[in-house]
Amino acid sequence: MRAQIRFERRLRLMTLAVAAPGLLAVAALITSDATSASLRWGGGLLAAVAAGVAGLVLVHRVVFPLQTLANLLGGLREGDFSTRARGAMRDDALGEVFLEANALAETLREQRLGALEATALLRTVMAELDVAVFAFDGGQRLRLANRAAENLLRRPVEQLLGRTALELGLAEGLSGDPARTLPLTFPGAVGRFALRRSAFRQDGRAHQLLVLTDLSRALREEERQAWQRLVRVLGHELNNSLAPIKSLAGSLESLLSRDPLPADWREDCQRGLGVIGQRSDALTRFLDAYARLAKLPPPRCRPVDLPALIRRVAALDSRAPVVVRDGPPGEIVVDPDQMEQLLINLVRNAVDAILAPVSAHPLRSSEEPAVILTWLRRSDEIEVTVIDSGSGIASAANLFVPFFTTKPKGSGIGLILCRQIAESHGGSVTLENRTDRPGCVARLRLPLQGEGAGARAQSSTEPLGKPSSRPQTTASLVG
Repeated sequence: MRAQIRFERRLRLMTLAVAAPGLLAVAALITSDATSASLRWGGGLLAAVAAGVAGLVLVHRVVFPLQTLANLLGGLREGDFSTRARGAMRDDALGEVFLEANALAETLREQRLGALEATALLRTVMAELDVAVFAFDGGQRLRLANRAAENLLRRPVEQLLGRTALELGLAEGLSGDPARTLPLTFPGAVGRFALRRSAFRQDGRAHQLLVLTDLSRALREEERQAWQRLVRVLGHELNNSLAPIKSLAGSLESLLSRDPLPADWREDCQRGLGVIGQRSDALTRFLDAYARLAKLPPPRCRPVDLPALIRRVAALDSRAPVVVRDGPPGEIVVDPDQMEQLLINLVRNAVDAILAPVSAHPLRSSEEPAVILTWLRRSDEIEVTVIDSGSGIASAANLFVPFFTTKPKGSGIGLILCRQIAESHGGSVTLENRTDRPGCVARLRLPLQGEGAGARAQSSTEPLGKPSSRPQTTASLVG
C-alpha cells in the first residue's frame, strides 16, 4: 500500500514544483557568461530566498485556515458551540466554508439551548406531577423516576435507579393490558391505581414508560361530595314531608284535647289526616324512586328488533300523538326492559312538554302538537331521536341532577335513570334545544361495537343488519 503523504508536505512539494521553473531560470542565469559572477550569484541567491519565503507564506495561508476550521469542528464535536472562525466573507471559497461552519455552530448552539430548556421544563413538569412516572429499559431496570414515584415507593431515586421492576413491585405493570385499573400496595399508598404503559426508544434501545395514578383519593373525594349531595337532597325531601306531618299532628292533638270538642272537629281531623296521608304517599314515592335508581341491575343484553321496540314505546303514551318516522330496519343487542324504560321516560318528558299550556310559553308554537320519534345509523353508532315542540330547556345545568324536577309530581330521577341505562350500554343521552323552532331534542346514542363493526359501517338508509348468534355485552348492531 502506498504511504500517505501529509497535506502540509504535499503542499510544500507542490510549491517547489511551481517555483521550479523560476529556480531553473536563476540557475541558468548563474552559469551564463553574460553578466559578472557577483551579480549572477547575488541575483540567484535573492531569487532563491524570495521563492522560499513565497512558498512558506503560501503554505501558511493555506494550512492556518484549515487548522482553524479543524479547531472549530473539534469544538463542535466536544460540545463547544461558542467558537467562530474569523475572516469569513462571501464570494470567497474559503470564506464560504467558514460561513457555513459558523452557521452550523450557531444552529447547534440554538438546538442545544432549546434541548436544555425543554429538558429543564420536562424535569420541572415531572417533578410537579402527582402521578408516578417510571421508565424501564429492555432488561426491566429502572432508568427514570419522578418525585411522585419516590413518594410512592418511599425511597430516594438514587436507591431506585438500576433496580428491576420485580424488586420494586412493578413487574405486573410491565405485562398485560397497557391501560387498566389495578388494586396495588406500595409503601407510600394502598388502593386502586390507573395504569398506563407505552413504549419509546432512547439511544436506539427499547424502553417502557409506566405511569401510575392513585385513584383512591379522587374517588374518596367524589364519594364524599356525592354523599353530601345525597344527604342534602334527602334531608330536603324528608323535611318537606315530615314538617307538615308534624305540624298537622300537633294541631290535631291540640284539637282533640279540647273539652268540649268543637262542632267541626270531625271535618278538621279528616282534612288533617288526608294531608298527612298525601305527604306520606309523596315520601313513599320519593323513597321508591331512590330505590329504583340505586338498585338498577346490570343490563342483560339480547337481540331486539329496534323498529318494533320504538313503535311499542310510541303506542304506550296516548295523551298526545307520537309520530314514528321509520329509520333503517334491523336489530340491536340491548337489555329490552331497560331500553324500553329509557325510551318511555324520554317520550313521557316530550309529551309533558307539549301538553303544557301555550299561554305559559308565549314563544312556543301551537302547531305540530306531536312528538317525533325516529332513528338513524351512523358509521360507528345508532342514534334514536325524540323531538318535541314544547318550550325547550330553560337551563341545562340541573338536567341530570338526581331528584331535581320542575314538575309538580315529578320524582327527579327520569333523566338520571336514562343516562345510567345508556351508559351501562356504553352509550349516552343528551338534551338540547331545537334550532328551527321552540322545543327540545333528546338523543340516545348507542355505540356499534363488536367484531366486524367497522366493516358493517353503512349509510343511514341501509339495513342495520341481521341477528347474531352471539350476544354482546354492549349495545351494538348485529351484523
